[in-house]
Amino acid sequence: STFVIGLSTQALMNLGEFANPLTGNVESDVAVAKQMIDILGMLKEKTAGNLNANESRLMEDILFDLRMKYVEAVKKR
Repeated sequence: STFVIGLSTQALMNLGEFANPLTGNVESDVAVAKQMIDILGMLKEKTAGNLNANESRLMEDILFDLRMKYVEAVKKR
């Protein structure tokens, strides 16, 4: 779950949801965010049937949230 949350955090940062901790600036790179979301989606597919209920729910919730934020970010462009 720590790995998944880390990827999610990177995606959120690239969607401009919070500042980059290294620069202190809010930066947005929607293409990189989409790549992170796609990686999480692939990870979900590859681990199907091997996760416990909590891990599966975490993956579903994170992907849903990131995908909705991605759609919002694309609309703002």
